[in-house]
Amino acid sequence: MTGAPKGSPLRLGIAGLGTVGGGVIRMVEENADLLTARCGRSVQVTAVSARDRSRDRGLDLSAFAWHDDPVDLARSDEIDVFVELIGGDEGPARDAVEAAIAAGKDVVTANKALIAHHGTALARAAEDAGVALNFEAAVAGGIPIVKAMREGLAGNRYARVYGILNGTCNYILSAMRDSGRDFGDVLDEAQALGYAEADPAFDVDGVDAAHKLAILTSLAFGCPVNLDAVYIEGIRQVSAIDIDFATELGYRIKLLAIARLTDHGVEQRVHPCMVAEGTSIAHVDGVFNAVMAEGDFVDRVLFEGRGAGEGPTASAVVGDLVDIGRNIRLPAFSVPTASLKALQPAPMDSHVGPYYVRLSVVDRPGVIADISAILRDQHISIGSLLQRGRDPGEAVTVVLITHENEEAAMVRAMASIGGLEAVLEEPKIIRIEAL
Repeated sequence: MTGAPKGSPLRLGIAGLGTVGGGVIRMVEENADLLTARCGRSVQVTAVSARDRSRDRGLDLSAFAWHDDPVDLARSDEIDVFVELIGGDEGPARDAVEAAIAAGKDVVTANKALIAHHGTALARAAEDAGVALNFEAAVAGGIPIVKAMREGLAGNRYARVYGILNGTCNYILSAMRDSGRDFGDVLDEAQALGYAEADPAFDVDGVDAAHKLAILTSLAFGCPVNLDAVYIEGIRQVSAIDIDFATELGYRIKLLAIARLTDHGVEQRVHPCMVAEGTSIAHVDGVFNAVMAEGDFVDRVLFEGRGAGEGPTASAVVGDLVDIGRNIRLPAFSVPTASLKALQPAPMDSHVGPYYVRLSVVDRPGVIADISAILRDQHISIGSLLQRGRDPGEAVTVVLITHENEEAAMVRAMASIGGLEAVLEEPKIIRIEAL
């Protein structure tokens, strides 16, 4: 693999000077002695690029060469490593990373969307060029899960990888449980605190977590990154009443990203789950992330930490830089891209598990019998039934917990139940996950 000679400075070009870019510069400068000792060479920022040169970022950038075009920076002879912190799966980010690889530069990126959409192709290009493509910061912020999976746990066959991969959603669900407020109110609070963007769709609709899951799936199962195979469902439909029932039943609601091998292929899904109070992941709250990896020899390993923000993300970026400074360059997805094997995606309809079902129904005789008949016809058995309140002729809430059954049967049953005259709104379901 290529790279600057050991002992010479490792020269960085940073594209994107937002929160993370500023954090990387600060970390490199404040911990310069430490990085030199750990790399055996100094690590120096020599050039930068951003959209607005005049913006006050609270940093002295005068010592760095400025490039208006990140592609020019990526090709510059004054850098050894191109650090991409622009974001987005197309446009300047993709163009600059491709240019850096073509120019023989090592690449470190925090761009989950870029890796989820183009990771396999970029990894192949990096291998051909003999350079590194490192992306620790793209998954779970400061948690070193990428390094752990492709290095520390490399001797294991994975059965399942799952976790809380979006801090915004975890904060919202935690705050809903603690305060009793509904989704909309807590989302407003999260935006005011800076935990959610002005347009929160990327986070609350599950897309961000899906990007990260697609990357973890490739690392775990040695397959090309396949974002299109991820089932995605966000948290907008989770209400305060669902949180209350979950607590009453001994569960907590979390947005989980889950990848596992099944008889039908590789299952990749992001959606709200009810998890038992006694599980470790149930108690990961606020903006924290957590990832659980299950290997055949290591059993279960839990990683927990801050999943976003200046410090944690900068820490992950610099960790990747230290590997390059040590002349450590590994295949991006644990194995060479030629060894990645396409695996059959498991359709969501084949998922098997128990379900929480919440219904709003008219309180009159025969309604529960009608619902039970539909479930019986789909071979769905009820584990427990709760009815909140008694108000003849008026709307009441009914909650069902089913035994294990196929998703396809649940979909058919919910469509039929939703069509009953006595059912006043679309049935709400949350999958119950055994962890």
